[in-house]
Amino acid sequence: MANHRQDADAAQDRIHIDLQQLFRGAVRFTLELVLEEEVRAMVGAPRYARMGRKDVRNGSYMRGLLTSLGHIDVQMPRTRNSGSPTHVLGAYQRRADEIDGAITEAYVKGVSTRGMADVTEALLGNGVSSSTVSRVTKRLEEAVEELRTRPLEKKYPYLDLDATFLDARWAKKVENVSALVAYAVNEDGHRELLAVSIGYSESEDSWSDLLRQLIDRKLSGVLLVISDDHAGLKAAVRKLLPEVAHQRCTVHFLRNIGSRIPQRLKKRVLREVSAIFNAENLEQAKELKKELVARWSKELSEAVKCFGDGFAASTQFFAFPAEHRVRLRWTNGLERLNLEIKRRTRAVGAFPDRASALRLVTAVALRTTKIWGSRRYLDMRLLK
Repeated sequence: MANHRQDADAAQDRIHIDLQQLFRGAVRFTLELVLEEEVRAMVGAPRYARMGRKDVRNGSYMRGLLTSLGHIDVQMPRTRNSGSPTHVLGAYQRRADEIDGAITEAYVKGVSTRGMADVTEALLGNGVSSSTVSRVTKRLEEAVEELRTRPLEKKYPYLDLDATFLDARWAKKVENVSALVAYAVNEDGHRELLAVSIGYSESEDSWSDLLRQLIDRKLSGVLLVISDDHAGLKAAVRKLLPEVAHQRCTVHFLRNIGSRIPQRLKKRVLREVSAIFNAENLEQAKELKKELVARWSKELSEAVKCFGDGFAASTQFFAFPAEHRVRLRWTNGLERLNLEIKRRTRAVGAFPDRASALRLVTAVALRTTKIWGSRRYLDMRLLK
C-alpha cells in the first residue's frame, strides 16, 4: 500500500512538472509571436521581403524572464537601426510585474532581503538576490515620493476624500492607524489619484496635513469635495477649502438613516429617500422631502430628524450638471479602492512600521488606479 502511494505521488509530481513545462512553452510561444509582430512593424515588411522596408533585421538574442510559472528564455529579435521591441517585456526587465509585486509584499510582511532567495527558489525555481529585493523596494519608495511631490498642474473640480484603517507598529506597540486617500476628477474628465497618507487617526489634524500637501502642490479649481460625514474631515475642509461646496456621501447617509429604522420598514423608507436623491432638481427633492417627513415623522421621528439634519449636506450635487450627479453623490470610486487596499493589507496583519504600510498601500492604490488615465470618467464640457 505504501509503495502504491509513493508511486501515485511520483506520478502526480511528474504531471505537475509536465504541466509547468507546457504552460511555460505556451507563454514563450505567445511572447515570441508578439515580439515577431512588433519587429515586423519596425522593419515595415515581412521576413525576406525586399520592398517598402524602413529597417532590416539583425538577428536575435536570448533573454531570460522570471514569471509566476518559473524562468522562461525568450528569443528577442532585433533590427539594425531600432534595436529590439523591449517595450513588450519592459526595457532591462528580468522579472514579470507580479513577481516584483510579490517580492514587495513579502518584504513588507517581514521576509528579510536574504530570506527572499529561499522563498522565490521554493515557489518559482529561481532565487533572487538580496540586492534585487533592495532595488525592488527602493523603486516602491520612489513611487511613494513621486506621488507625494508631483505638481498638480491641472484643475480638479471634483475632489473625493476617504479613509480606511489598518494596524501598524508605532512606538513599539501595534496601533490602529488610518490610510487617507484623495482622488479627483480633473478638467479633462479623467480620474487621478492625488495622494495617499498614513495618519495617526482619521482626525482633523491628519486630514489637514493631507490637504496642505495638496495645496502646496498647487491644487486648484476645486468646486466640490465628496466625502463621508466625519467631523474631523469636515473641519479640515472648512478650514483649508472654505469656499468649496461639500457633498456628503449619500451611501453613508442612507446607512445612518437605516440604522434608525426597524428592519420591517427599512427597505420601504430607504427606497423613498433614494427617490429624493434621484429627483430632477433640488426643488423637486424638497417637495418629496416634505411628503416623506409628513408620512413618517410620527412613527420614525429619529430617522426623520437624521434625514432632515443631513439633507442640505447630501444634496449639494444638485448644483452641478445632471449628467454628473449620479457620480457626485457618493464616494463609490474610493470605496472600491479601499476594499482592494483592505484585501491586500489583511494578509499582512500588523505592519512593522507606518512607512512600510504607506509603501504597500501606495503600491496597491497605484496599481488599482492605473486604468483611470485611459478612461474618461465625466464630460467636463458640461460643467463649463
